[in-house]
Amino acid sequence: MGVINIGIGEWAVSNDPAETLKTYALGSCVAVMIYDTKLSIAGMIHIALPDSTVDEGRARQLPGYFADTGIPVMIEEMKKRGAVRGNVWVKLAGGASLMDPNGFFDIGKRNILAAKRILWGSSLGPVAEDTGGSMSRTVSLVVAGGETSLSSGQKQWTI
Repeated sequence: MGVINIGIGEWAVSNDPAETLKTYALGSCVAVMIYDTKLSIAGMIHIALPDSTVDEGRARQLPGYFADTGIPVMIEEMKKRGAVRGNVWVKLAGGASLMDPNGFFDIGKRNILAAKRILWGSSLGPVAEDTGGSMSRTVSLVVAGGETSLSSGQKQWTI
């Protein structure tokens, strides 16, 4: 089984049943996972910031770094592979407050809200999420079947 590792600002789409999409150490970053249940097409993106207007040059080079540029690109790739809105679910993970205990910047919360806003604009909403809090998360999405698992330290769970 192959693992496609998704770094900060990266995204991947796969319909290979032997693959798993995986991203590590989500702190304030958010992973958006979209899965077509009929065609077994999986997409995952690791978003670092909500809004690309803070660095439009970076957004052109690495659209996945921002919710407003990355999520639409991933959705379009899934559509190209045949995914249909009526057959997909969406899950979110991350958006913690790790180095901002007083919530001054609220990057995690802003990332969650931005991701939801972009998804709602495409008539999509999460069926499950594991967001917020103060722990880092590693997330895996298995292309064959769409199982979504998370881990933090020794703790493991599914959503």
